[in-house]
Amino acid sequence: MKQVSLARGGFDQYGKTTKRAAFLAEMDRVVPWAQLCALIEPHYPKAGRGRHPVGLERMLRIHFLQHWFNLSDPGVEESLYESNSMREFVGIDLGHERVPDETTVCKFRHLLERHDLGRQIFEQVGAHLQAQGFRLSTGTIVDATLIAAPSSTRNASGARDPEMKQSKKGNQWYFGMKAYVAVDARNKLIHRVVATSGNVHDSKVLPELLHGKETAVWGDAAYAGQSKVIEQHAPWAQDFTQHRGRAYKYLSPMQREINRRRSKVRPRVEHVIGVIKRIFGFSKVRYRGLAKNGNRLFVTAALANLFTVRRPLLDALRG
Repeated sequence: MKQVSLARGGFDQYGKTTKRAAFLAEMDRVVPWAQLCALIEPHYPKAGRGRHPVGLERMLRIHFLQHWFNLSDPGVEESLYESNSMREFVGIDLGHERVPDETTVCKFRHLLERHDLGRQIFEQVGAHLQAQGFRLSTGTIVDATLIAAPSSTRNASGARDPEMKQSKKGNQWYFGMKAYVAVDARNKLIHRVVATSGNVHDSKVLPELLHGKETAVWGDAAYAGQSKVIEQHAPWAQDFTQHRGRAYKYLSPMQREINRRRSKVRPRVEHVIGVIKRIFGFSKVRYRGLAKNGNRLFVTAALANLFTVRRPLLDALRG
């Protein structure tokens, strides 16, 4: 057993379990580390004559820290030096070893992007949760959210990201990408994720958000008038999307009442988007291009699913 150095042991008389430490302890128990490492291992560099690669699970833990706390590559390196709870989660003892530098972190992220491993992590976590008893129901709630991108051209290329586009919501214009999620109506787990430019209309992505076995589909007014699309891709599903008034054709009292009833289900998808954007901080893109940000979206969605059901998972582990 490796001896704990003074850098890790310390002589503090008083201490307190912080919210960050408690959160990391919970996620350490619910993440299926062995399955995810087995997924990445065939693509991970092997030890040779040169410098030995950092342990795979250690790099995956650092990568997840970036998603949970919205950290850049240099930012996660600095945070690991500053935060004892983060170092304990990753398994780093500064008395014996240094923190992997930002270049190593960047190369690991590029490895995941190059082999489309973000999507595979999302699918593997979904399979793991289903094996734990979180089965998909026959109800799906669909929604989209805007992820902002820098609109300034004051950069090295002197141009905006060509894959990010403008979108108008209400009377305000936004620039960036759209993240589409399909959430199970019963357990609030994300089962489909799509990333597009900001100018893609929500209804265009609807077929990609349905798994085909739905008996009910909920959505906001952006999905109004898509009954035929829903029928084509989910033949047994009822269309519970919001009614939408157009121009001077206002909604009838009956339609407004129907919208109110359907709105009681839709907040479940808003809760999930809140985890992604508010708790994990993915409200702005960090990289250029849809591929890199799409990979981040898949990993974030997988971690959001684990976060959403962490309490039942922990209860099952205690039992």
